[in-house]
Amino acid sequence: MFDVLVEMFSYPFLVRAVIVGALVSLCAALLGNSLVLKRYSMIGDGLSHVGFGALAVATAFGWAPLAVSIPLVVLAAFLLLRLSDNSKIKGDAAIAMISTGSLAVGVIVLSLTTGMTTDVCNYLFGSILAMNKTDVYMSMVLSIVVIVIFLLFYHKIFAVTFDETFARATGVKAGGYNMLLAFLTAITIVLGMRMMGAMLISSLIIFPALTAMRLCKTYRSVILCSVVVSLICFFIGVVVSYLYAMPTGASVVMVNILAFGIFAAIAAVKGKVKKPA
Repeated sequence: MFDVLVEMFSYPFLVRAVIVGALVSLCAALLGNSLVLKRYSMIGDGLSHVGFGALAVATAFGWAPLAVSIPLVVLAAFLLLRLSDNSKIKGDAAIAMISTGSLAVGVIVLSLTTGMTTDVCNYLFGSILAMNKTDVYMSMVLSIVVIVIFLLFYHKIFAVTFDETFARATGVKAGGYNMLLAFLTAITIVLGMRMMGAMLISSLIIFPALTAMRLCKTYRSVILCSVVVSLICFFIGVVVSYLYAMPTGASVVMVNILAFGIFAAIAAVKGKVKKPA
């Protein structure tokens, strides 16, 4: 195994991809707990479809993919929150409406222009080989920004996550922090699309949080556990992908599913042990 790791990290592109993937996995794990607890876990899936639509437009016109997709996905995240809070279109319906509409726009644009090129397929299904140096550096900087902002506003996000009504009563601007959460999620989704693909990136947000919740009971312990699980699953997924020439995104998702199953089994065993005879 050590020889395999040495061989893997002898390739500069793999080193860059692992660094970026680890940072994105960390961001997704930090945000995933709040999104799951607020019942916004599907926002990642919706925003990834918006990202695909934005990337399709950028590819068709020869624009920089990240420069186009980041502001559009952020705007979509804000719109989702606005629709959910202030209209008759709630939660999952708003996500479904925006995500399917964006996906349709992307497919139409591609059909009328470039068609399904290799670059578009990389964004759709993910490819560890598709990251150029510009993507890597921008992803590293923005990932660090997401982590720092989350840590700075950790207590406010915690308050809004668990009891938004009480948070408003104590003077916390819950709407603003919901927007902040949506903003950070949008950036994380776009950054992860290169490696995980638009169809699979939401798994990085959902699985680590749900896995940690099988055994951990406090917000802080869930966050710490989900971060560890997310990083380990990503690294194992990359190694499996390298050894067996499998798609990176799909490999990471399968490892996350396995981890969820293991944690769920442990929780079930612990529950049976605690029951009185």
